Amino acid sequence: MSVQAATRPRPPIAAPHLRKDAWWALPLTTAIVLGSFIVYSTWAAFQNAHYWAPPYLSPFYSPCLSARCLHVTFGYGLPEVQLPIIGVLSPAFLILWGPGLFRLTCYYYRKAYYRSFWLSPPACALPDAQRGGYSGETRFPLVLQNYHRYLWYVAVIFIALLTWDAVLALRFPKPAGGAEFGIGVGTLVMWANVILLAGYTFSCHSCRHVCGGHVDVFSKAPTRYRLWRFITRLNEQHPTFAWLSLFSVGLTDLYIRLVSMGIIRDLRII
Repeated sequence: MSVQAATRPRPPIAAPHLRKDAWWALPLTTAIVLGSFIVYSTWAAFQNAHYWAPPYLSPFYSPCLSARCLHVTFGYGLPEVQLPIIGVLSPAFLILWGPGLFRLTCYYYRKAYYRSFWLSPPACALPDAQRGGYSGETRFPLVLQNYHRYLWYVAVIFIALLTWDAVLALRFPKPAGGAEFGIGVGTLVMWANVILLAGYTFSCHSCRHVCGGHVDVFSKAPTRYRLWRFITRLNEQHPTFAWLSLFSVGLTDLYIRLVSMGIIRDLRII
């Protein structure tokens, strides 16, 4: 190629982009799935009912802290909150802020909803719909995304609480009083949810950094290095855990809700 041809200006491209594949399929699917989960979880939180089917407690209401709870987690309830129009606030809103903010500020979910809801950008090699100039996450409110590393500690607390709920799901009430060991389909559903949520939480980039991301010389911290290597391999599956745990927490609430309403019957395995 001659120097003259190489320096010749390219003709203008009239099309906004040159992609001819179905680039819109992924952001559209993401918007539908995330939007559906937000709608369902908000509806379930406002219901303030059918979240307790002994011995199963919905993860949306765990720990159940309100005095109006059908199953008060720590044996005593917090004072009720009365709001105009809404009335008594559902106990789910006392705890959903923790897991909700953890997911909202998650590095992977940021990419997902930036592309699907804000079209910023909708996919690779496509123009950004936000024309006002790129400022990253350096200005309010997006600068608050940086608190994700601290919300990870909050998420770990909820993993411990949900694990305890799964343990209690092995104690079935007796007709004459007391409890006995047992396993039902709901027990397996709750344990599967805890495992997937733990996979999502401990595969987080913040967890990887806590375990060894800030260590300068790994040879001087072999235990931290081995832990960091394990979390790094787990981190490779973080997007998978993000989606599976999203489905599992919603389906766990739905299963317990249907059992509580009598629409389906929980099968006792043991």
